[in-house]
Amino acid sequence: MAIDFEKLVFDLVMPLVIHPEDLLVKKFSEDEELITIQVLVNKEDLGRVIGKGGRIANAIRTISYAAASKIGKRVKIDIDSFE
Repeated sequence: MAIDFEKLVFDLVMPLVIHPEDLLVKKFSEDEELITIQVLVNKEDLGRVIGKGGRIANAIRTISYAAASKIGKRVKIDIDSFE
């Protein structure tokens, strides 16, 4: 069962951003046990995606971790903004 982590993270982040045209979710790397996802947003949206105290970012990571654990992998999500 293949899970499209790029689409999963994109679908979680998309409703949070004001500038959806600037949203970029890309699989950075994948090996036997770790998938790295890069999320780039407009700098105005960075706070909305990370949330107060990182709560929203942690929720996104938790959902992704749960999906990855079903296939025996770990997922790392880096959230950053365009300058």
